Amino acid sequence: MKPTTPILDACCGSRMFWFDKDNPNVTFMDIRDEECVLSDGQTVIVHPNVIGDFTKMPFPDKSFKLVVFDPPHLVWAGKNANLYKRYGRLDRDWATELKAGLDECMRVCDDYGIVIFKWAESQLKLRTVLEAIERQPLFGHRSNASGKTIWMAFMKFPS
Repeated sequence: MKPTTPILDACCGSRMFWFDKDNPNVTFMDIRDEECVLSDGQTVIVHPNVIGDFTKMPFPDKSFKLVVFDPPHLVWAGKNANLYKRYGRLDRDWATELKAGLDECMRVCDDYGIVIFKWAESQLKLRTVLEAIERQPLFGHRSNASGKTIWMAFMKFPS
């Protein structure tokens, strides 16, 4: 599948951090296409442009200038839990899944393109995740009141 936008959000979910949730420059991809109601009555809407698995993306090499990778941060969550419904959950072999996901993000990123990786230390610490993905970011920033959300930037250099 040849993309028509310069930006990919590889795990868009409900597009929570996007200012423009329908930005025409972004291909929004997720493995889910669903709407669900949380226990507090809020509705979570996940309708990607492309349904796909971030470990096996349907795009050619070097398709995007910018790739956003905000995978699920949970390893343990029941299917009826609000956090599961909002964010999804990683496989039991989360380390292999995250490494495959970031490897795919780098594959579909053009030379000198940028991959932004967002991680929340809800169940897994950042150092453990960095060991699993076998890459170091160029730089990053901790955000939110507790500092448990980390935004990291990676650049794809030609090999």
